[in-house]
Amino acid sequence: MGVLVLLAILFFLNEQIFKRIASKNPKASISLLRKIFLYHLALTGLYFAYAAFSPTDSKHYFNVLNFLDISWGETITMTNWGVFFIEYPFLKYLGFDYQMSMFLFSWFGYIGFVYAYLFFTENIKEKVIVFGKYDLLKVLLFLPNMHFWSASLGKGSVIFMGIMMFIYAVQSPKKRIVTLLLGAIFIYSIRAHVMFFMIVGVMFGIFFGGNQKLSRGTKFLLILSGAVFIYLASSSILAVVNLEKSENLVSDFSEFASIRSEGLSENAGSGVDMSSYSLPFKLFTFWFRPLFVDIPNALGFFSSLENLLYLLLFLKVCNKSFLRFIRRAPSVVKMSAMVFLLTSFAMTFVMSNLGIIMRQKSQVMYFAFFVIYYYLADKKIRDRKYWQSINADKSQEAYEEQNKEFLRFK
Repeated sequence: MGVLVLLAILFFLNEQIFKRIASKNPKASISLLRKIFLYHLALTGLYFAYAAFSPTDSKHYFNVLNFLDISWGETITMTNWGVFFIEYPFLKYLGFDYQMSMFLFSWFGYIGFVYAYLFFTENIKEKVIVFGKYDLLKVLLFLPNMHFWSASLGKGSVIFMGIMMFIYAVQSPKKRIVTLLLGAIFIYSIRAHVMFFMIVGVMFGIFFGGNQKLSRGTKFLLILSGAVFIYLASSSILAVVNLEKSENLVSDFSEFASIRSEGLSENAGSGVDMSSYSLPFKLFTFWFRPLFVDIPNALGFFSSLENLLYLLLFLKVCNKSFLRFIRRAPSVVKMSAMVFLLTSFAMTFVMSNLGIIMRQKSQVMYFAFFVIYYYLADKKIRDRKYWQSINADKSQEAYEEQNKEFLRFK
């Protein structure tokens, strides 16, 4: 009964959100957002089935908080405190059980998809068809791996929501200051180093991006805020890899990465020894594995299908025209590319378990998808303009030839 009441409340909240979106963007597809929510709920049910036979983090977060006798404020001192801080009032004050907590956090993951939709549609107006007949935006918004790892009580749903809120709001920080701050807090509370990558990406986009909409004052404020955050949060960021007291960050990080990689590989059946891999192959492993040749389990088969799709999309940008596009790309594209590359680079040194890789990369793959989508849309627009100019030239030649014939006849 509690789950049914909660779902009714969530459906009601969705409709209020949809009304607000429709009032600001009449062209937004509310029907698509409703379908995404139902799809997300279906993947939540699948995660329930998965959790019934696996030791998942969702059980850990619920059981730990249910067992501890602490105040709400004390949750901030805990590791991954964002999950415990958000969960606390619902569990301790409203008496949420495990199932209700799962659906609540699944809804947080869905809100991430709402902001992802707004981010994509606000920046890309052109419809892109891939593989002959499929709308690329819909393909990206219905990727099962993305929904599966953001449909449960845990880090994945909260940080995905925070990332999408932040990246959507940072384009108009003055108008969306509340969304920007909330997104930053959600990210920082789960993974401080990801917040660092986000800020570096924003700064990179501001300095090197073209066609910028931000005023000089807004750029200065964003850069100053980012610099202050990095300074104040440097200890928290380095503490993630136990380097807050390090005197040689490079060598100490290398040692930490080696130990961390070996531990993950040894403690899981889907481990891969990445220590001897070259950097390109490490990145390939992080982005596109598991593939069918190294499926770790039944779940890995579906992940392999999705990874094959990632690989096919990636191949669409393996050409010289993409390099020309990147050089003149707007700030939002360069920002997304930088966040994706920085995060991928960092994670390849500490990830050696395919199961963990599948979860971790779901947080950042939309940045790569955005860059690819923007490139394909830009290419489509440029091709259309080119053929229009060719046809216009042909029409002009035909008109002049016809005019010559008319004058000769006259």
